[in-house]
Formats: sequence, C-alpha cells, structure tokens
Amino acid sequence: MPLFKKRTVGKPGEWYYCLEHKKVEEGPECPGKDRFGPYASPGEAERAMETARERNLQWENDPRWHDAPASGPED
Repeated sequence: MPLFKKRTVGKPGEWYYCLEHKKVEEGPECPGKDRFGPYASPGEAERAMETARERNLQWENDPRWHDAPASGPED
C-alpha cells in the first residue's frame, strides 16, 4: 500500500475543461496535465478550446516572438 495518496490539484468552485473527456468539470476531477483552467465560471471553461485558439493566433502574429529581423526583406 502506498504511503501517500496521489492528489489532483484544484478546489471545488473552480471550473476546468478536461482535454481527455472533452467536458467542463468542477474542482479536482482529472489530473492537471489533462485540463485547462481554472476558470471563474462554467461558461468560460466551456470556451477553453476557442480561447486557446485565439491566444495561439495572437502569439503567431506577434512580431515580438519571431526571430526574423525587424528590417525589410533581405537582398
């Protein structure tokens, strides 16, 4: 028998989107590696994948994150 139980981090009243089960969960139901959150409401958690897509698009189009020089095209 293990000496310590493996606990899932989270608190009831916090909302998460489970990537494995593709559903909104309250509190610590699934391991942290399988979820996005915490979110303040179930509605925010439900939009987790859409929010991630929007943030990825912003990141991909942010000139601060590109290695290319800020000057014009190369000769």
